[in-house]
Amino acid sequence: MTDIAELNALLEPEVESLGYRLVRVALVGGRSDPTLQIMAENPSTRQLDLSDCEKISRRLSEKLDAMEAEGRDLIEGGYRLEVSSPGIDRPLTRLADYDDWKGHEARVSLAEPLNGRKQFSGTLAGTGEGGTVHVTGKDGNDYIVPFASIHSAKLLLTDKLINATAPLSTEGADTIQTVED
Repeated sequence: MTDIAELNALLEPEVESLGYRLVRVALVGGRSDPTLQIMAENPSTRQLDLSDCEKISRRLSEKLDAMEAEGRDLIEGGYRLEVSSPGIDRPLTRLADYDDWKGHEARVSLAEPLNGRKQFSGTLAGTGEGGTVHVTGKDGNDYIVPFASIHSAKLLLTDKLINATAPLSTEGADTIQTVED
């Protein structure tokens, strides 16, 4: 079975050496056609363009191929490598994400129920002592959730989020470029 934590620890320095920040490593799909999904961002823009994805993909392919040649194949069998931006409704994977996106709406799902609930939706209110995440629920109540209890979390698409993540430049967005080999 593939150890995602080990893959994350191995790939994060490679991504960072290129000047990017690793957001998430996941292995998705079935056993017959798995995809190693890498989400990363440019720390200054929180986005990636196609050339950024290409640089990261090449570096990680080289690293994974070299490890396989050494007999350290971390992913059993064949797989696809997919490198992308986390997108607008990005996953929240690090404790710092909850402070970075404070004031935006999110859905937080827990591995086990907390006070009878496994899901909290509302506005992120940052983090607190002891590694907790604070969410102001749509019901107006404030919820404190241990970060270690979070199974998954993501931002919810709102006008506020769209405005906060608007591209720095839309130059060239209305043109199509043809590249010949």
